[in-house]
Amino acid sequence: MSLCPTAEAKVVRIVMDEQKDGSEARRNVPADYRVLKGLAYGELDPHDPHNRIITDIDLAEKNSRGMLEYTATFTLYVPLHPAPKTVLLYDVVNRGGAAMPREYANGDYFLISGWQADIAFGGRAISGGPGETVKVPVARGVTGAAVARFYDLHQGKKTLALAQSATYISSGVPPVPADLDTGHAHLVTKQYEDSDGATSGVAEIPQSDWAWGDCERTSFPGKADATKICLKNGADASLLYELRYTAKDPQVLGVGFAAMRDVNTFFRYEKQDSEGTLNPVYGHVRSAISTGVSQSGNTLRSMVNLGFNEDEQGRRVWDGVMPIIAARQTPENVRFGVPGGTSMVYDVGTDGVNWWTHATDPVRGNPAEGLLDRCTAAKNCPKIVELLGSAEFYSLRASMAFVGTSATRDLPLPLNVRRYYVNSTTHGGGGGGFNLHQHEANNCVLETNPNPEGPTRRALLLALKQWVVDGTLPPASVYPTLAEGTLAPASKVMASFPHIPGEPMPVLNPNLIYALGPDFHANDLSGVVQTRPQPVIGVAKGVLPTLDADGNEIGGLHTALRDAPLGTYVGWNVVTSGFRKGQFCALTGGYIPFAATAEERKTKHDPRPSIEERYGTHAQYVERVRATAMKQARERLLLQDDAEKMIAEAEASTVLR
Repeated sequence: MSLCPTAEAKVVRIVMDEQKDGSEARRNVPADYRVLKGLAYGELDPHDPHNRIITDIDLAEKNSRGMLEYTATFTLYVPLHPAPKTVLLYDVVNRGGAAMPREYANGDYFLISGWQADIAFGGRAISGGPGETVKVPVARGVTGAAVARFYDLHQGKKTLALAQSATYISSGVPPVPADLDTGHAHLVTKQYEDSDGATSGVAEIPQSDWAWGDCERTSFPGKADATKICLKNGADASLLYELRYTAKDPQVLGVGFAAMRDVNTFFRYEKQDSEGTLNPVYGHVRSAISTGVSQSGNTLRSMVNLGFNEDEQGRRVWDGVMPIIAARQTPENVRFGVPGGTSMVYDVGTDGVNWWTHATDPVRGNPAEGLLDRCTAAKNCPKIVELLGSAEFYSLRASMAFVGTSATRDLPLPLNVRRYYVNSTTHGGGGGGFNLHQHEANNCVLETNPNPEGPTRRALLLALKQWVVDGTLPPASVYPTLAEGTLAPASKVMASFPHIPGEPMPVLNPNLIYALGPDFHANDLSGVVQTRPQPVIGVAKGVLPTLDADGNEIGGLHTALRDAPLGTYVGWNVVTSGFRKGQFCALTGGYIPFAATAEERKTKHDPRPSIEERYGTHAQYVERVRATAMKQARERLLLQDDAEKMIAEAEASTVLR
């Protein structure tokens, strides 16, 4: 790519086209918005202090001026009638995919862009839509440890593609091997592996029985292929296959953080690019906010932690950030990192700082730090609103964010942080409504958890915007604590769950401690992991929200459905079948409905009172929902139209009819 010289590393050039009606980018976008899709070409100075934290930056390919180059896709939604006090709202895309939610179509500018380089450039997002991606430099000649893990395979399957492994399926661009000599790699099988890394029946497949290649159409060893392996005897569906190999030429993934930073500050601050292309946002916005859901929320936490809320000219990127259902950091700034990991065993992400305040880490021995240390020193911390739910404790190890690794005291929140915990929810919340029965979750024992988070999220986004734009304080934080007795040791909470005939007891993803090696900087979640899969050397104690007699959580924010429950809503679920049968069903909450009548409850020997015994009549049930919804609307934890919608849904339901 040819770039014009620039005195400062930044977005140098943008190219964009307006998307017409009928295009994929315009789908579900209000008519009073223009949609611009384009590419942002940028440069980074490897010597600038704002960039020095990027792993492998000194080893990366550089242009003739000694700069690192990147190309990021972006989509910009431009209101035809900008609102007063207009905000630039940036949404961190999740594994390449995002679209403009209608709730954001309020006269603000809306922006998304690529940041995850292990998604194929110009390809599709994991969600199936056009992917927002970034092209970053490569560290040629550099090698390091890599692993690809496969399970729940079809019996006898001959060819295993790295991109379809459980490790890399969320990215699609796995690290390539340094060479195709099977003597330089190890293919191991396991008959059993627990969520804490304990294994049994471990064996290594002889080098003569597998090859780097594709044997779908060619007999063993197949056609040589650095992205696939061929099994001479085919796969055993009951086993886990773990390929440990040395990879080469890592993408310098951390450049994706800098690209996100620079794309945002270009649209927020710059009048035009170096070739005179005008910025359609220039002069229209006074504030900038970023949101991110799940992986994207973790990314926001990492962006703030690593100092990327300040660009190379010292300008603040975002005035407010909203990490949603996020409880860890994203392993983007890691050699051969897997940013799309979901906190399964051997996924890094909860290995360093996971708390906002400055705090010690006595269990793992990491230096005392906090996610806000760098921005506090630079005086550019954003206002922060975070939203979590029950699944973040059970699947994503959120315990550390609340009580650290010692799990003996509540960690305080800084003044610029608000935390809202919607209790008894699945990852991202359920679909709401007031139906006694739900469909079964995919390969999970329990029905899906309908308890919603979406309405709370909408209200809190507005509260964050008001905090940033007008200085109006958000509602007070609402979350469980040790001091109030609404958090307790995990083992104690799990044992307190009611014994419901025919239903499982809780399962939990433990807080694993790994030996990551001397070149891994845990608090920054940056650097080089020495061995993959990394050894598990311990398990940190954790806490969980305490439960009432029904098994529903006590502390935190109660939705109208949780306050008028139709069953037990949990943040965990159990895998039904396959290699991980009986373990936690990742990111998936469950639901166990109450019996409809006292007679049904007695027949089932259910210890929980029936719906009939709890509420008496349909009218009394609706009134319970109404009271909660209207109270939360008054407290700005629910928008008025969402409150009215909930009440109408309760009235239309068949509860006690």
